[in-house]
Amino acid sequence: MTIISLLLLAFLLPHLTFTARVNVGIVNGKEAKPHSRPYMISVQKNKRHICGGFLISDRFVMTAAHCWNNSSDVLTVVLGAHDLRKQTENSVLLTVDSYHQPPKYNAKYTYRNDIMLLKLEKNVQLNNNIKWISISGEDVDIEAGSVCSVAGWGLLETEGKRSDLLMETKVKVMNNKKCESKWGKEFFSTSQMMCVHGDGGSCEGDSGGPLVCGDTAVAVTSFGDPDLCNSSELPEVYTKISAYLPWIKKIIGNFN
Repeated sequence: MTIISLLLLAFLLPHLTFTARVNVGIVNGKEAKPHSRPYMISVQKNKRHICGGFLISDRFVMTAAHCWNNSSDVLTVVLGAHDLRKQTENSVLLTVDSYHQPPKYNAKYTYRNDIMLLKLEKNVQLNNNIKWISISGEDVDIEAGSVCSVAGWGLLETEGKRSDLLMETKVKVMNNKKCESKWGKEFFSTSQMMCVHGDGGSCEGDSGGPLVCGDTAVAVTSFGDPDLCNSSELPEVYTKISAYLPWIKKIIGNFN
């Protein structure tokens, strides 16, 4: 399994001297009811799962920017899947036509702006297993303590086994100032990011999946503690979708 990691440069983060873990999945969760999250996407490279994602229209998938490194790599997405080992459950494989990262995204120096839109090769045929999810509107601020959920095909525990079945867990939104105090102002942006905590949480294998509150995707899974999945000391960080709505509308509007 391909693992993408970010080196937090010492001159930017003098008090943090480790590599942030990315490509997060689910620990202490449970198997999702098959196709109960029809918006979930497996982002793949060479037919191997590398990141999660979610369908936001019949042509666009949202995921994390660090899931693609601006190289000649061609990504594909699998829609409508539950068990990634099965090719006979009416899942659909599509090629990514174009990749769209925010202009200020630069993984070499910071993990801000870690959001990406994937334009698919053709419009998706929606059905019971494949549906898009609504994204949060402008100025949406999820209250600390709100119960939301995350899902993915990532590792079940630190350095453990990856799940071929879609897993899910409930999480609570953390106070942004508390999260900022744990990660530091140089790295955590209260206007662009948010954190969650709980008995279950993220692990390696599925960055780019959505943080879902109610029936709305409010953030994109981005990074976390490099040494421990679902860490209480360094909570998982998510990119707020609401902070990027003008950019999102511009990209999607250019193809309508």
